Amino acid sequence: MVSQKIISIILLVLSTIAILACLIINFSEWIVYTVAIFAIPTWILSLGLLTMAKPKPEDAEERIKEPFTGY
Repeated sequence: MVSQKIISIILLVLSTIAILACLIINFSEWIVYTVAIFAIPTWILSLGLLTMAKPKPEDAEERIKEPFTGY
């Protein structure tokens, strides 16, 4: 779980740098399109993985038994 968090942080930082670089520096169109196709979804995915809900210690066992509650 710790390695997933580290990878998510690294991907978040790299994609943020790529997005900001495309906004500041006048790159060719194909570079901007590549960043839009790959860096923006990576930013959203890594942010989502970092902010996923973690179960409370007393609720962890219940989530294992029945993970999909609240329909």
